[in-house]
Amino acid sequence: MAFIIKPLVTEKMNQISEKSSVEKKLHAANAKSAQKHGATEEKVSYKVKKSNRREERSKEKTYFTYTKPARPKYGFIVSPEANKLQIKEEVESLYNVTVVGVNTLRYAGKRSQRYTKAGLIRGQKAAFKKAIVTLKEGDTIDFYSNI
Repeated sequence: MAFIIKPLVTEKMNQISEKSSVEKKLHAANAKSAQKHGATEEKVSYKVKKSNRREERSKEKTYFTYTKPARPKYGFIVSPEANKLQIKEEVESLYNVTVVGVNTLRYAGKRSQRYTKAGLIRGQKAAFKKAIVTLKEGDTIDFYSNI
């Protein structure tokens, strides 16, 4: 059963994928999470001024920094009945890539109304589901390859 309705190629989705496809330098919250990410320790010294006494003290703070690898993300409009595992299997089979994670968002159908000769006509647009798929480092999907 085809769960993917269409790929999402919009300006907003392109911004999300460009943001996630750059390696980032992050700070770990504590030593335990630093060990989990394999972070390196950095010591930063800075001066503190006290205005009423005109004193200067130097303090030292420790940071744990690590680099978050770049992971490309792609968006798809999918069937509302599809779950994350089904979306993952279908993307892997269609595009021959390795999917690391799938995030889904459900959108309600928007209500609309218009005035006609017959009077007020009310309706509702269909509800849909959006899936943002994170791929393995180095994998890409080219939506324009078959044009």
